Amino acid sequence: MARPAGRHRSLGTRSGGLPGEDQRSCQRRPQTLRFRPRAQEARIRTVKLSVLVAVYNEERTLEEIVRRVCAVPLPKEIILVDDGSKDRSREILTRLQAENRRAEDEQNNVKVFFQPQNEGKGAALKTAISHVSGDVVIIQDADLEYDPKDYPSLLQPIQDGLADVVYGTRFAGGGAHRVLFFWHSLGNRMLTLLSNMLTNLNLSDMEVGYKVFRAEVLKGIELESKRFGFEPEITVKLAK
Repeated sequence: MARPAGRHRSLGTRSGGLPGEDQRSCQRRPQTLRFRPRAQEARIRTVKLSVLVAVYNEERTLEEIVRRVCAVPLPKEIILVDDGSKDRSREILTRLQAENRRAEDEQNNVKVFFQPQNEGKGAALKTAISHVSGDVVIIQDADLEYDPKDYPSLLQPIQDGLADVVYGTRFAGGGAHRVLFFWHSLGNRMLTLLSNMLTNLNLSDMEVGYKVFRAEVLKGIELESKRFGFEPEITVKLAK
């Protein structure tokens, strides 16, 4: 089925690394989606980045992921939304925000919000989106599975005016990769296939944690799912 002119996708060719810990490295290539016929004219040379992190019982990795995000040499706001954690996540978030304010860090502005109860990742991200003030938005998981060092390669297609949306992928390219449990890998591929059939896109990894958007594109989507249905919902609505 033909797609409207100027509304097609192009596959990225850059790749980035994956965090250390005790996982193998994973080659990650951006999958880019273009939604405007004149995207080339809308280049972003200097971006203010908004990094969104949904937090639920992440006391073990929370400080480290914030440290890694802060280490990326780009001006950014880090918007962390706690989704009713039962562990020490809230205490840690409160301290991290206070430390950031005392440091007067011009590169990193840590913003923390607390959901009154656990509602799900989608609900937490909707709260985060409502506080975005940057040009480009990255969704970052809090569990160290994805490394913020990948940000430059993920941002490049948007900075070059080639795309409005970029998805990372764990499956494109060669080299060593993190081992996924068989049924999780199979399930993700089946969901991705179904999503591609519904949207006429050609994604290889719909459930990948890294999703990057021009802020105005993301804010223009009315999201309804409060839990992990956020992943297919946002893909379907972006493709419309």
